[in-house]
Amino acid sequence: MDNAIEAEGLRKAYGGHQALRGVDLAVPRGTVLGVLGPNGAGKTTTVRILATLLTADAGTARVAGHDVRRHPGLVRSRIGLTGQYAALDDKLTGRENLRLVGVLHHLGRARARAVADELLESFELADAADRPVKGYSGGMRRRLDLAASLVAEPEVLFLDEPTTGLDPHSRNTLWKRIRAQVDAGVTVLLTTQYLEEADQLADRVVVVDAGRVVAEGTPDQLKRKVGGERLSVTLVDPADSASALSALAGVGTDAPVRQGERVVQVSLAAGIGSIADAATALAGLDIAVEDFGVRRPSLDDVFLALTGHGATA
Repeated sequence: MDNAIEAEGLRKAYGGHQALRGVDLAVPRGTVLGVLGPNGAGKTTTVRILATLLTADAGTARVAGHDVRRHPGLVRSRIGLTGQYAALDDKLTGRENLRLVGVLHHLGRARARAVADELLESFELADAADRPVKGYSGGMRRRLDLAASLVAEPEVLFLDEPTTGLDPHSRNTLWKRIRAQVDAGVTVLLTTQYLEEADQLADRVVVVDAGRVVAEGTPDQLKRKVGGERLSVTLVDPADSASALSALAGVGTDAPVRQGERVVQVSLAAGIGSIADAATALAGLDIAVEDFGVRRPSLDDVFLALTGHGATA
């Protein structure tokens, strides 16, 4: 499978700050790459370089088969971009915004009108199509912004934290439209701070921290990096946490850890047998338990294990 996006050794500095320190990426056509990282990790800088809005200090990149430095015009003709902030004209209606984008892409007025109408219907914006965008809600503006990035039917779509601040309904609507684009063969690079979003959409995930790629794989592969199922025990009395750590030391694949004042977690060594051993050990020390549950590791666990801090740090 050939790659729609390739980057090798991307570096970018702003003054004395190293925003990118040698980022490598490869995204096969028709797939979704999720790029996870906290604020300042280098996600937006990477997108801006790949979308030809910035020039890298070092390294190479190709998008849709074209070198971003040598042939930026060809790259731009084959991509769509939804940035962190909606790039819309508030004084125009939703329909006028999309038609304008179509005309700017040289679709012709008739084709621009037809594409605008199709996208407004697809993004559940037909009822608001002839209202000025300044009266749209945040979710409506975000949907219209994504629709605008699809007017020219791009081969590659860059989405830079597209659902930040959206309500669940608007977020799910965007996810549905993104999946539809991938089903149609579009390649998507998605940056996000939401671990659930990457879990829902991404075929592969890259974890970026301080301008470097620190891990890459499918969501399940990354989850396996922090072990299998984890037992989470919520204690009635925070004073029992030290005793609970001692009691659970023998039932996991690694040392149990505290999560807050009253929660102790441990990776399970032997499935249900380990659960029974943990319950017996806690009962033997008369440790009162409020909640006792088993869960699979999440991408949040992966991010914390890899970087030492949360994704929104």
